[in-house]
Amino acid sequence: MVLQHPAEQSGDGVGGRFARLAEHASNFTSSALFSGLCLVLVAAFVVVHVLGLAIGWQHLVGDAIGAVSLMLLALLKNSERRAERAIQRKLDAIAAALLEQQEGRPGKAHEDLEDTIRMEERQ
Repeated sequence: MVLQHPAEQSGDGVGGRFARLAEHASNFTSSALFSGLCLVLVAAFVVVHVLGLAIGWQHLVGDAIGAVSLMLLALLKNSERRAERAIQRKLDAIAAALLEQQEGRPGKAHEDLEDTIRMEERQ
């Protein structure tokens, strides 16, 4: 197993399925529904402690909050790395196209710039 930057992984197989899952999960976690679910989870945490329920309930709610936090951390890092790579690719393409234009020899860099600009549309 070779670890690659998320933006450089191929769209086939496990990497492609994970990328799609991460994208769907990222969309869900940025929704109002997920925010509502988090509020319910935090409210449950407060209620369990205020009512002094059994330690088992306190552990259950605490473990749920920990699991959600860990999942969000992984999704956030994945999204951050993809965005970072996409920005860098666009900057590289812009620089190459400007250099070609300045030297008066339009070529492949302009095509690469067009492809890079539309990168998100293909995903």
